[in-house]
Amino acid sequence: MIPIAKPTIGEEEVGAVSEIIKSGNMASGKQVKKFEEEFAEYSEVKESIATVNGTVSLDLALKALNIKPDDEVILPDFSFIATANCVLFQNAKPVFADVDKKTFNIDAEDIKKKITPNTKAIIGVHLFGQPFEIEKIKEICKNNDLYLIEDCAQAHGAEYKNKKVGSFGDIGCFSLYATKNMTSGEGGILTTNNKVLGGKLRLLINHGQTEKYLHSELGYNYRMTNIQAGLGLCQLKKLDDFNKKRIDNACYLSENIKVSGLTLPYIKRNIKHVFHQYVVRIEDNFCMNRVEFIKYLNENGIGCAIHYPLPISKQPIYQKLGYSPQDCPVAAEVAEKVLSLPVHPSLIKEDLKHIVKTINKL
Repeated sequence: MIPIAKPTIGEEEVGAVSEIIKSGNMASGKQVKKFEEEFAEYSEVKESIATVNGTVSLDLALKALNIKPDDEVILPDFSFIATANCVLFQNAKPVFADVDKKTFNIDAEDIKKKITPNTKAIIGVHLFGQPFEIEKIKEICKNNDLYLIEDCAQAHGAEYKNKKVGSFGDIGCFSLYATKNMTSGEGGILTTNNKVLGGKLRLLINHGQTEKYLHSELGYNYRMTNIQAGLGLCQLKKLDDFNKKRIDNACYLSENIKVSGLTLPYIKRNIKHVFHQYVVRIEDNFCMNRVEFIKYLNENGIGCAIHYPLPISKQPIYQKLGYSPQDCPVAAEVAEKVLSLPVHPSLIKEDLKHIVKTINKL
């Protein structure tokens, strides 16, 4: 079976982790500091702060921006649920905006309709590795005195007008989960060009500690380990190569899949899409429905996945909270039609040919 996702781990990673374990210096330390410095340099930002996972990164971003109970945060209805749950962690209110039918990213025009006097921030998601409309949404934030948080969990190395994502908003939030474009096993990282926010984030991840055993505010134990950082340092050096392979694989699929009723990924101009996922839309005139198509692919040894089968506002927890799924009709439609095909760097040419041949048989 060709897997839908697969971490690309080499001997360098194995050696780096082994060396750290043998040293006995496994908790947060010099390797974490080095990883933060190199990630900041790569992302073209002043500060990066390593954390334990991407969800914690989002949670800390909102805490650092002082999002309070009853504040409202606008975010896309079509995303992984962590994007919204981090708002609930603050006892604040997620407000769902619809998405663009082509890119699946948050719709700037719908954001404008959702702003109220209680709105404090916007979370934009660079979904599947394609940056959202950063300039338009930054302008909305400027005009309404709102914070901008970039959810970069799927977009390591993606670019908007030749500038790295995670460098545009007040805070950028990355995930380093095993299937991301680069990984530290589990892990996350925050980016910012604001030194004050950077300092506050460092306090929050380490018990609010200004110096040893001196705690100035309520903090958490959200530190990354040296083991994770050692893995992350190796992966960061390979990230551009990983992304090039993803882009090349996506180009091959888009150039060679020829079947009616299957809409292939759309790429906006002036951006670098790094294809965390290669997501197609199964239209009404396709020869089979999504369930049948998944079965057909699996029977032919091709893994696939639905990212994501429900808009967040349709999830049971949000239904219990009284959210209406009708607020975002495009998100609802997209969730019914999307399917992710393998695009990860571990694919070989024979895998890509098999995927194309199997689909084109239809």
